Amino acid sequence: MKRRHTLVLPHRIAVQLRQHLFPGDGLEAAALLLCASTGRRRNKLLGREIVPVPHDACVRKHDFLTWPGEYVETAVDRAALCGDVIIAVHSHPGGLFAFARAADESDRVLMGALRHGTDRVAGSAIMIPDGAIRARIYHSDHAPTPVDLVMEVGPDLRSWWNDGASAAGPLRPPMAFTSAMRAWLGLMSACVVGVSGTGSIVAEQLARLGIGEIILIDFDKLEERNLNRILNSGVADIGIDKVEMFARAIRRYRPDCGIVQLTGSVATREAILAACEADFLFSCVDTAEGRHIADRMSAFFAMPLFDVGVAIPTEPTSAGGRRIAEVYGRVDYVYPGGSSLLDRGVYDAALLEAEYLARTAPCAHAQKVADGYLRGVSEEAPGVIALNMRAASACVIEFLARVFPFREFPNEARARAIFMLAEGDEDTFAEGQLANGDRFPIACGASEPLLGLPALGQRRRVA
Repeated sequence: MKRRHTLVLPHRIAVQLRQHLFPGDGLEAAALLLCASTGRRRNKLLGREIVPVPHDACVRKHDFLTWPGEYVETAVDRAALCGDVIIAVHSHPGGLFAFARAADESDRVLMGALRHGTDRVAGSAIMIPDGAIRARIYHSDHAPTPVDLVMEVGPDLRSWWNDGASAAGPLRPPMAFTSAMRAWLGLMSACVVGVSGTGSIVAEQLARLGIGEIILIDFDKLEERNLNRILNSGVADIGIDKVEMFARAIRRYRPDCGIVQLTGSVATREAILAACEADFLFSCVDTAEGRHIADRMSAFFAMPLFDVGVAIPTEPTSAGGRRIAEVYGRVDYVYPGGSSLLDRGVYDAALLEAEYLARTAPCAHAQKVADGYLRGVSEEAPGVIALNMRAASACVIEFLARVFPFREFPNEARARAIFMLAEGDEDTFAEGQLANGDRFPIACGASEPLLGLPALGQRRRVA
């Protein structure tokens, strides 16, 4: 999967930008977008702040725009604080999805001012009335490089590719569940954190659906007790890293799929900096710490997050035994600026503390088993693959519905879904029904300390 530049706009930023650029008068308008720059293998620009150019400060026509340089100075001053890249955005009310010759000429002057003597890149972009964006980046040679993909991350996951676009408009997403959908997914990257009971099933579906790259992160090795619920695993695989086992399996049927594998905790700099290069993040972990890291990554790196979990609580019977109280599966979709997993109570500070104490206590493993799939029953190898399949499939369907909308209701109405197999019911929750504490900064990228956590800060060498 070859891609040089991606521009990602959190939904909140995209809405602000669209509202300013299209005030309803049919005339062009302008704004300056400040972006955090991140990524080692491919560059991602994360839109985090807008400097609007006031309409009354511009000369505005339906196909022409000039604006004063003082707003460039404001943007440069703000960008310097965080090392941001600046992208000048203007609207095309008539719907032209291409850069006009006048824009080419003005960029030659404007890009030098935006870079302001630094070695950073700068860019320009156009937006048409439906919100579609086309962008390009200028390096030191002053030759524009197209931004391969622009994404808006919100209730829907909107994507605009440079390849396939024309002056008439962007390439539209194909119909869900078609071979054209597979080709579209072949251009994109997904990170799966946790390659075990639900994670192996999520990763298997993504690979067979045609995703172009999968980043696999898991700290564990395969054990005999895992064989009844981790796809593609066999007796010969016992003792090897889960990510290595699964990477080998994918290569057998998808040799064209790019695979990045990392054995280690997601709560490390190496794992976070690898995961953040994906377009989509899937959290398939069973710890509060893992979900906390995924939660922060969704905000800091403007990543859409799909979190899946299952549980089978048990309760005592009058005869002294135990019975199943319920069989749960849960899928949460989180986008930057929306409600977080922490807001939704998927984990909390007390649970994070309890996990830390369990890891440092001698009985941590016994506690992990006791708190496993069947709560209250010690089971090393529970027969839960059917439940895992149901939950993992619901997670991937949720992903497809966001990228290739097919529902007869808005995706925003299904931010969370919980199914209960014993009761035979399913509850869904709209984004507006969930608390939103704005707990994490949005689109800050790899600013230090990483994810705002001092423990993940860059270690400095002592002379």
